[in-house]
Amino acid sequence: MKFKKGDNVIIITGKDKGKVSKILKVYSDKNKALVENVNMKKKHQKPVGGQEGGIIEIAAPIDISNIGIVDPKSKKQSRIGFMFDKKGKKVRVAKKSNTEIK
Repeated sequence: MKFKKGDNVIIITGKDKGKVSKILKVYSDKNKALVENVNMKKKHQKPVGGQEGGIIEIAAPIDISNIGIVDPKSKKQSRIGFMFDKKGKKVRVAKKSNTEIK
């Protein structure tokens, strides 16, 4: 999986196309990611204990193919590649500018 929790991503397709946000959780077995304030769904919640019931909005996972990494240099969408740094450690890089993704 090339995406990690905390990465800044841009939405490529769908109703939230063009939004830039952060990954909250990655589901590698399902090839999905939970992205902050993207793919919001309404859920009907029953009152439980002291909590009030009602309709709440929650973020639903989005498919990995519908997101792209934000290039740290140009702030535009890029793909993720891998390179080895000077110490021989494998690092992720943005393919457009060859800058390391942290």
